[in-house]
Amino acid sequence: MKVIESQSAVLTNYEVYQHVIDQRAAKENRKKENRRGPPNLETAIRELLKYLTTEPSPLSQKPITYTPDCIPRLLERLSPYDLPKGEVVMILNLRPVSIPALNTVIEDMGERFTEEQQEDILNSIAEVLGQPPSAEGGQNGAEASGDEDEAMKDVNGS
Repeated sequence: MKVIESQSAVLTNYEVYQHVIDQRAAKENRKKENRRGPPNLETAIRELLKYLTTEPSPLSQKPITYTPDCIPRLLERLSPYDLPKGEVVMILNLRPVSIPALNTVIEDMGERFTEEQQEDILNSIAEVLGQPPSAEGGQNGAEASGDEDEAMKDVNGS
């Protein structure tokens, strides 16, 4: 086999997930054929789906908040910020929900964007891709009750 065009496209985790699910469904429809693939193909697919749907992946949320139109919608919402393709792919794969998490995805974020722009980017991500279940309430249990010191004591064993 000859590679004609290497790296002609980059896929997000959601696009890979959708492709594998679609191929599995198509395989079920073609089961009448006696054509077999590589012996370890089903194991590789099972492991890939397990990886894509395990926490902390956004695809682990049930029901999945990603939809086929979420990628173009997010690209449209983030277009004013001129983010490179790699940063957008990472945003789609990781779905950051806080400024520090977004800072790990966007290079030199503090220098490139104001705090308002950073918040707007996070709001756009949340509107298009949804919020993880723990972030929907805004804060976790210890913080929501205002008992941060108690939570730290529990963690430190004091």
